[in-house]
Amino acid sequence: MARVTLLALCIAAPALAQSEPGAVAPRATEAWQAPTLTTTRYDEHWTALADPAARDDHWTGRFKYIPLGPLAYLTTGIELRARNEAYRDNAWGDAPAPDDGYLWLRAMPYADLHVGTGRVGVRGFVQPIAAYALGVAPAAGPIEQTRIDLLQGFLDVRLGAETGSTAAPGVTLRAGRQMLSLGTERLVGTRYGPNVPLAFDGLRGLVSLDGATVSLLAVRPVQPGPQSFDDTRSRAKALRGVYTTVSASGIGTGIDLYYLGYRNTAATFGALAGRERRDSLGARLFGAAGDWHWNVEGVAQRGHFAGQRIRAWTLASEVGHSFAATPLAPDALLRVNIVSGDRRAGDGRLGTFNALFPKGKYFGELSPVGPTNIVSVNPQVAATLRPALTASIAGMAYWRYSRGDGVYDIPGNLVRAPGTSRARFIGQQAEATLAWQASPELELSTSLSAFAPGAFIRQTGTARTIAMLGFESNFRF
Repeated sequence: MARVTLLALCIAAPALAQSEPGAVAPRATEAWQAPTLTTTRYDEHWTALADPAARDDHWTGRFKYIPLGPLAYLTTGIELRARNEAYRDNAWGDAPAPDDGYLWLRAMPYADLHVGTGRVGVRGFVQPIAAYALGVAPAAGPIEQTRIDLLQGFLDVRLGAETGSTAAPGVTLRAGRQMLSLGTERLVGTRYGPNVPLAFDGLRGLVSLDGATVSLLAVRPVQPGPQSFDDTRSRAKALRGVYTTVSASGIGTGIDLYYLGYRNTAATFGALAGRERRDSLGARLFGAAGDWHWNVEGVAQRGHFAGQRIRAWTLASEVGHSFAATPLAPDALLRVNIVSGDRRAGDGRLGTFNALFPKGKYFGELSPVGPTNIVSVNPQVAATLRPALTASIAGMAYWRYSRGDGVYDIPGNLVRAPGTSRARFIGQQAEATLAWQASPELELSTSLSAFAPGAFIRQTGTARTIAMLGFESNFRF
């Protein structure tokens, strides 16, 4: 383990807590500003580089827009990431290897071919992945290592403007394998933080209207295999739905409205196993005005599982204030989450919320608990130490929402059953991050986290304080 950690320190360096989907850190130089880089990569727009002179502004320009004739161009890029995580007393000392250090390595090149006119077009997008894990004890899991496989590969047919590129109407039909990032990834995300991102196989329709976008989807999640070229779509799980975003740019506010239908023929909750049919109705209000910014989201879930009715819900709020005129330009943020749990086993009603396919590092770089049966309070302060150097300090506190339900991890697996404990307090966490945008393409970052267990963890098993030190190097263009 020491050799793995030393290797990571040599080739990886200091990891910013996971950014919002589509966000990009401040550039180290203002000489060149690229379009926003995203985690999915396919929703970046590089048509501004059609002018040959524009491609000379930065060395990556020749790769982002490669003309192939009057009606076609190719965009290429890559991500190279090395991440080291070193744990002490992982899972409060209850993990198979509680003191562990390992290195994640991944490479994700892509090629994006566009053919057609401004009104009609065809597109092919391909992104393979090479993901390896070194030093994981007792063995690397499917979200840590998939070796070489296809992460994304799909075909688009477009009528009208490219979705998201302009306010003009446009319709895109997409078929194949793709990552999905809906809203703030509370229910459907890319799982970008771990080593193997999440992709889906299926169909998607994208509609751009004046000030609104609508996404229709019918997909199945991809299950990574332990060998190369063995990733397959799930036979048990399926997702369908519609996700609408309306932008009121004049008042700085956006609204998301969505329906997601989830099916799982091999679901488990507690000691029960069976078929799960769950429908989620959600709404999100987000925006900014002056120095304030906010993000509030609520979801109600209904359905059936193993003969029981599902009645679950969540309400999440995020309110922040920036102090741009003060030294270090700090930004203060407060997040509060309430997520339902099951009140009483065997009563014919399941109150456990299912977060479906959420983002990978949900509450921070160290996330031993997930968004199920939980009340969490998370204050955070971020500051700009230098133009390319940022830091943040955050605290988290967690309680069980229902005493009749236990504690779950991010994928929704039960990690601590309720037993006979009546305690609600799960624990508290502190986390500090530091990130340096060394160049427009290279980010070096580090994080230090500690989770002190509360009364519920102490009453239901081992209860040591978890500590994690992370280092990351991420090169992408």
